[in-house]
Amino acid sequence: MSDLARPRRSVLYMPGAKARALEKARGLPADALILDLEDAVGPTEKVAARELVVQTLEEGGFGLREVTVRVNGLDTEWGEDDIKAVAAMGPDAIVVPKVNAPADLHAVEALMDAAGAPASTKIWAMMETPIGILNAREIAAATPRLACLVMGTNDLVKELGALHTEGRAEVATSLGWCLLAARAHGLAILDGVYNGYQDAEGNRAACRMGREMGFDGKTLIHPAQLDIANEEFGPSEADLELAKRQVKAFEDTRAKGEAVAVVDGRIVENLHVETARKLIAQAEAIAKMQAG
Repeated sequence: MSDLARPRRSVLYMPGAKARALEKARGLPADALILDLEDAVGPTEKVAARELVVQTLEEGGFGLREVTVRVNGLDTEWGEDDIKAVAAMGPDAIVVPKVNAPADLHAVEALMDAAGAPASTKIWAMMETPIGILNAREIAAATPRLACLVMGTNDLVKELGALHTEGRAEVATSLGWCLLAARAHGLAILDGVYNGYQDAEGNRAACRMGREMGFDGKTLIHPAQLDIANEEFGPSEADLELAKRQVKAFEDTRAKGEAVAVVDGRIVENLHVETARKLIAQAEAIAKMQAG
């Protein structure tokens, strides 16, 4: 599956210390999973969780879901061993917490290479500190292994000394700056979590806000949030139908040697067709995942 078309509507954190949760993850309708060795695992469980996640990766069974692992930071006693153990298993990506500068990713990449990580194993960088946000442009360009920026908005709000608000004004600048950095370097980018997992209305509003800003999907903390994220970040039937008509009208116009295509009274140009084709490819990828 091409990275352009890969769906990342819903990206669910799963605690790496809980075997039952990891087993359940194999059947959840998430586009991607983050098996978590960091925040979701207490200090006394770190080593056992690492062993369990490695075993889980070895067993597989996740279908076409993207499977990633969030390791502990290299400034902890567990980070280096996490990276070495996980990299050797070749997950889709290693999620690096609290990335402050390109050097953080270079250190992770060196450990991955030494552990024999395949080229297909990418890096996802968590953007959750003020200095990391300010360095987003440089971080986004740090290495070809980097595929995605992940907003860590809970940590960021804490570091800013801010308050969580419904309109998210406290992180608006950070979200926009990281979105610019990601798109400038051809990366995917995921919005931060919504903490009220039982608040369906609030979750939908947060997902819609992220989609309107341009994020590819949303990180989630509970399976109850999956359906809403998939709906809000995925193409609707109406979106897909319009996209197909735009592509056809554009191709028919070009075949006639004419310059301007019109659909529903609106001009269709190259940029609209590019967006339409991406949406169609994503819809096909989603259908393939669901069928698998």
